[in-house]
Amino acid sequence: MRGAARAARGRAGKLWPRPPAPGPGPPPPPLLLLLLAALLGGAGAQYSSDLCSWKGSGLTHEAHRKEVEQVYLRCSAGSVEWMYPTGALIVNVRPNTFPPSRHLTLCIKPLRDSSGANIYLERTGELKLLVRDGDRGPGQVRCFGFEHGGLFVEAAPQQDISRRTTGFQYELTSRHAGSDLHALSAPCCPCSDAEVLLAVCTSDFVVRGSIQNVTHAPEQQESTIHLHVSRLYRQKSRVFRPAPEGGGWRGRVATLLECGVRPGRGEFLFTGHMHFGEARLGCAPRFKDFQRMYRDAEERGLNPCEMGTE
Repeated sequence: MRGAARAARGRAGKLWPRPPAPGPGPPPPPLLLLLLAALLGGAGAQYSSDLCSWKGSGLTHEAHRKEVEQVYLRCSAGSVEWMYPTGALIVNVRPNTFPPSRHLTLCIKPLRDSSGANIYLERTGELKLLVRDGDRGPGQVRCFGFEHGGLFVEAAPQQDISRRTTGFQYELTSRHAGSDLHALSAPCCPCSDAEVLLAVCTSDFVVRGSIQNVTHAPEQQESTIHLHVSRLYRQKSRVFRPAPEGGGWRGRVATLLECGVRPGRGEFLFTGHMHFGEARLGCAPRFKDFQRMYRDAEERGLNPCEMGTE
């Protein structure tokens, strides 16, 4: 694998030798220069891209060559869509802030029906498989520390590349991959007291409420938790909206099917993050347990932030 990655970087960005320049002659008029520049620019632009997303096609490669393309993205969120994949891509994601945060996490989520290539984490010439070709199992989202390396997308060997498109969404955040991405790293394990207290301070939503219903989607290996919220501490993207009948808010959050969430009595403190436009459940202790751990930490002066517990 190390040799493949080095060879890929060596082949990336190579250009065919240009023909020798013609002999001296009168300079072309400015309008002709502009037209010539536009034509040359269009001939070299095989792919469409902006700062956030990239879309391209392997059909631009010659059939006998396994080219490696460099893709540069400078945004906090976007997507990559590679039709008829052949050869490989090196995807370079860079933060769009200066100075960049010291702790960045990159998350990727394959698009529905993505196929035709494997996605690797590339670090100092070593490749670690993140998403296997056609993998649509549980835990589709993969997160890792941004300093760990970039993405290497390699087309899988196949006889027919028709109707194959490899694609994924990405998000670059300043959250740590270990603690506040708890829902992705260990979604079904109870949070420790320290993880709960940190989640209260760093989550995209923090609410007190009860579970009204749980619906399951076995084909997506996910469950949707329908909540009735009695107190709204914080939310992002209006996940929870006022209940039509009044007296609180309603909303829903997602988690993995394997967690086995069921409706139950009592109130909980629900925390979590927005990922790819969807609210994902993080730590969710019973509210009485949260009150206990919050007061214990408060007495010892260990609370990372303050909030009402009544």
